[in-house]
Amino acid sequence: MVGIKPHIPDLNVKPCSDSDEEEKGEIAKEFQNLAGLKTHDACYVDHKLLYELEVEIIARLPCFEYWKLQFLNKKFLQLLKSCEIFRVREERGLVKPYVILHSRAVSNWEMFDKDFKTFRRLPKVPSSDYCFFHSDKETVSVGTQLIVIGREIDGIVVFRYELENHKWFKGPSMITPRAMYGSASHGKTAFFAGGIKMDENGNPIVVQTVEKYNADTKGGL
Repeated sequence: MVGIKPHIPDLNVKPCSDSDEEEKGEIAKEFQNLAGLKTHDACYVDHKLLYELEVEIIARLPCFEYWKLQFLNKKFLQLLKSCEIFRVREERGLVKPYVILHSRAVSNWEMFDKDFKTFRRLPKVPSSDYCFFHSDKETVSVGTQLIVIGREIDGIVVFRYELENHKWFKGPSMITPRAMYGSASHGKTAFFAGGIKMDENGNPIVVQTVEKYNADTKGGL
């Protein structure tokens, strides 16, 4: 069967002719156009109403683009950190599923929309440990985060990717570091049950406890 290879736009590619400042200006201009405001109108709009309008508009932008908003000003940065945008998306039925695939050849993750029409390559995990990239890793998605648990020379390590920041963070560590566990997530909560840990002599021991992680508090492991 002969088919045509679909064209998937790479969101990692940046046009050479656009500078960072021009991109910020375009985002700001697009926001004003969507809001139906002129520059001088901002002085006559109630700040609370304007804030709610901003959230409603940004909630309708592709999640792939959210991380760029943090470079506009501190206000948008705080808006991203508050997770208010994702709350509004959920209330308005704008939540969209994404598929995250791991490429062992380059030890990286790529995120696709459900129709595989667009994708973004996630940043490289900030680990300099050879063992981490060449050993088995276990993952679970929770909220807007991807939790990756692997092994470094010093033991089990946890990394999390945050969609709103388009960035990896290390931790939090597990209360009982383990491998080969069972995991599940619902909404903003993930659970890790059972598994195997090593005692002081390097002997495997079955873990009989369950740990919980909350995406809002970024803790609870």
